[in-house]
Amino acid sequence: MSAYLDWMRAARKSEGTIYQHSYQLRRFAHTTGASPTPASLEQLAGYLASLDHLGASARRTARQALRGFYAWGELVRGWDNPARHLPPIKAPRGVARPAPEHSVRVGLSTSDERVRLMIRLAVSAGLRCREICQVRTSDVVRDLVGWSLIVHGKGDKQRLVPLSDALAHELTALPAGYLFPGRISGHLSPSRVSELISDALPPGVTAHQLRHRYGTRAYNLGGKDLRAVQTLLGHAYSTTTEIYVGVEDDAIRRAATAAAGF
Repeated sequence: MSAYLDWMRAARKSEGTIYQHSYQLRRFAHTTGASPTPASLEQLAGYLASLDHLGASARRTARQALRGFYAWGELVRGWDNPARHLPPIKAPRGVARPAPEHSVRVGLSTSDERVRLMIRLAVSAGLRCREICQVRTSDVVRDLVGWSLIVHGKGDKQRLVPLSDALAHELTALPAGYLFPGRISGHLSPSRVSELISDALPPGVTAHQLRHRYGTRAYNLGGKDLRAVQTLLGHAYSTTTEIYVGVEDDAIRRAATAAAGF
């Protein structure tokens, strides 16, 4: 396990991906009692079948962890690779879940300035929690027309997201370094940021829904340019962006009213 995780780190996989693979592989070992080798396709498929009570996303992550581990074993250790022929797991197409406008107002009314800044980065720049926790004051830069933020995304990928002058000035006025210092890698963990934001929002509204709201508004109010929104959100595939760019509620209501004739 340690050798495989070191291989992933050498491949510059994100810590989140490494953690998920480690968790899934340990869960497989604990549940089945199987040794890494020899293991059969039947064993692996039976294990995945036992996860039917979980969502498609969780089952796909388990499959990816098994396939990654045994591909490494085949390449480095010369193992047979039973995971090569695991059947794909289809995930249902997601839908946009933008945070309601009133929930944004509630979140921004929090008395905790640190949490309010986290929410502003999600609302005004569409950042993931793992990206919010890594923002440094030095990531705010001048561009040709104003200010932008260097966002440290998944897989060590960076992107530039435009910022309003007001938010940029607020960030550059803070002490140098991470905006949200913590004991893990010098900054707060993504899970802690998610928890703090969710606590400030109304029940049932999550931090990630603020990102959905950003994507929806960027698409509907920014000329319906899917490629531009994909770049802003840092998605590798436009099909992922399509999930985020929901149709605004008032547009849906207008269409329903016209169709029903009331």
